[in-house]
Amino acid sequence: MLIALYIMLGLALLLGAVLGYAALQFKVEGDPLIARIDAILPQTQCGQCGYPGCKPYATAIANGEADINQCPPGGDEGVRALADLMGVEYKPLNEEHGQTKPKAVAFIEEDLCIGCTLCIQACPVDAILGAAKHMHTIVASECTGCELCVAPCPVDCITMEPIGETPDNWKWKYPTIPIKPVIKL
Repeated sequence: MLIALYIMLGLALLLGAVLGYAALQFKVEGDPLIARIDAILPQTQCGQCGYPGCKPYATAIANGEADINQCPPGGDEGVRALADLMGVEYKPLNEEHGQTKPKAVAFIEEDLCIGCTLCIQACPVDAILGAAKHMHTIVASECTGCELCVAPCPVDCITMEPIGETPDNWKWKYPTIPIKPVIKL
């Protein structure tokens, strides 16, 4: 019995050392520019930009295959941050990909839900809980507000509720004071 325990312990240590060595030896370095672009994007994974998520869109921007103004959830603030990072001139949001909306969270009217699971399949971040033929609900802290669950719902029981301002999500809105040129006489 004790010998078996020592053999298992020795195998565990050996395999752990091999895996640790392999992780260091075969480490793949990612492009730091892609990571910085991805950090600016809102991570809604909505696909409004024409890419399946924020990471593929960040890769396309870094490779010069996509423009910086295709992300409606990021809004003008996101486009400006991307322009600063990439060292290019600011462009207004391309309305072909959608319009900027206030942040919202999906809400399921549970009395109307028939449990079809189409919304669960559509959600890119697994923010919807439920099972077939049972009521579903949204995990509000996980919902990114991408609206991908709204269209597949056959009974229209999903609505998007705007997120109210709380101390947790409040951001300072800088006052916009016009700067007037001083004319010397």
